[in-house]
Amino acid sequence: MPKAAKKAPAKAASASTSANSEFKNFEPYKPKRGEEYMSEPQCEHFRGILLNWKSELMQEVDRTVSHMKDEAANFPDPADRATQEEEFSLELRTRDRERKLIKKIDSTIERINQDDYGFCDACGVEIGIKRLEARPTATLCIDCKTLDEIKEKQERG
Repeated sequence: MPKAAKKAPAKAASASTSANSEFKNFEPYKPKRGEEYMSEPQCEHFRGILLNWKSELMQEVDRTVSHMKDEAANFPDPADRATQEEEFSLELRTRDRERKLIKKIDSTIERINQDDYGFCDACGVEIGIKRLEARPTATLCIDCKTLDEIKEKQERG
């Protein structure tokens, strides 16, 4: 079996999980009794989560670039070349998704700066700290998101 083929599954697994799990390395926020929703400490908590997540995604981009430079080889065997091309293609698709996620993180940070973070875009209610910690870029409350997903399923049939 070609060397590149042995590496591909491990790379694919780590690439697909990196975007989903990196921001979870934080201390959950414990609101103080009577604390106003999206107070300054809460906004700073989420800003920190988002900035750390973005930083880790950017580091992953740098690692991918250096990996592709280091691993790029013109294998004489067409199967080895195809395996390497497929591995690179998978990494680039993952990085493209992460690039879009970085844009979403940037727009979320901008919403925090404009005091527009933490409230549902559809109905205006509080999204909730626990939901935002699970999905810091959420723009819909759980009820509106559920309705949105039901409508999407109905449209697709």
